[in-house]
Amino acid sequence: MSEHNEAIAIIKKKLEGKSLTYNEVFTLMDEIANKRLGPIPTSYFAAAGFQSGFSKDELYYLTKAMVETGKQLHFKGIVADKHSTGGVAGTRTTMIIVPIIAAAGYKIPKNSSRAITSAAGTADTMELLAKVTFSISEIEKIVEKVGGCIVWGGHLGIAPADDIIIQVEEPMMFESYDKIIVSIMAKKVASCASHLVLDIPVGPYMKIKHFKDADVIAKKFNELGKRFGIKMVIDINETLDPSGRGVGPALEVIDVLKVLEQTEDRPMKLETKALRLAGRLLDLIFKDDKSRKGQSGEVVAQEMLTSGKALTKLKEIVKAQQGNPDISSDKIKTGKYEIEIKSDRTGKITAVENKQINTIARLLGSPNDKYAGIRLHRRLYEHVKKGEVLFTLYSSDKWRSEEAKHTVKHMMVYRIG
Repeated sequence: MSEHNEAIAIIKKKLEGKSLTYNEVFTLMDEIANKRLGPIPTSYFAAAGFQSGFSKDELYYLTKAMVETGKQLHFKGIVADKHSTGGVAGTRTTMIIVPIIAAAGYKIPKNSSRAITSAAGTADTMELLAKVTFSISEIEKIVEKVGGCIVWGGHLGIAPADDIIIQVEEPMMFESYDKIIVSIMAKKVASCASHLVLDIPVGPYMKIKHFKDADVIAKKFNELGKRFGIKMVIDINETLDPSGRGVGPALEVIDVLKVLEQTEDRPMKLETKALRLAGRLLDLIFKDDKSRKGQSGEVVAQEMLTSGKALTKLKEIVKAQQGNPDISSDKIKTGKYEIEIKSDRTGKITAVENKQINTIARLLGSPNDKYAGIRLHRRLYEHVKKGEVLFTLYSSDKWRSEEAKHTVKHMMVYRIG
């Protein structure tokens, strides 16, 4: 039997709900990674995982095979990393955490993804400031020079099977929990991570809606972490609305820079979450760094932020990634077509629809249009009056902006009671 036919047989086996061996998983990942399988059979495999999930061993096999069929980064000593299960609109903590950790003196090679179901991924957002596609050797040099990077994994050849599976998942707008776990862990193992903070947002409008599911997912992450020797802290948090105000690459960059610049009008909820995650990651690291014994991770993270060291570090990273380090929140442009959406009633905001926000931002052109997106002016539980501006739409395309304006009338972003 040819490897291609063997891969098809393996997919059929998984569709029947049967467990796969490591050799079978490796064969399948090798076929996908080398683009020999094709999008249709790959879609069937993604659907099989979505339907029946994977056993503990299969999760380990998938992660291991994804790593071994791709390239890997190589660093010595403590290598920090941060990741989120994702899907939350306007919560770009990574671009704050990476410079904080690097400014504190630790390597943090952040290999980020592009958007699948959200309005922007970290790589989409960082791309507004700097190049995000580099070779393995280039990334290693950048990190050794400035301590950190924020790059896209799609051109790295790290866990290439995962990137191809993501491509077939994108049109269907779904990811299974097990696939999210494998996708994240494969990137962490291949990036040589030794210490990881994992953000798991939970809420009615998030990817993970229930705490019981988050607990199961966290357990699977911890089990994989132990098998791969990655020390991990998991932050399960209730998320009911975006932490930032901007949704879409340019608008999210503005939020990030305002936090790093410590402007008076910075989104404090975004800052608080970034500091908590950075602090927990540093606490984890400090357990293995005797020179920092007794220090508080959150205190150190706060110092890196308020002293301006984190902002300086982001500029160093941007320069190392061939961007212009002369950046500030007031220099970032947004889409020239701007439409204000006002409240049609007086009342209290009782819910913020994350999925609807992402849908409308994508309709405006995000993330391909880096300047498209939404700026949210009001937060959950605030009182609003009829006629007050709730949010502003931005796009570089007139027709997209008009279509979004029309769609908003039939698609609720804020629930006002």
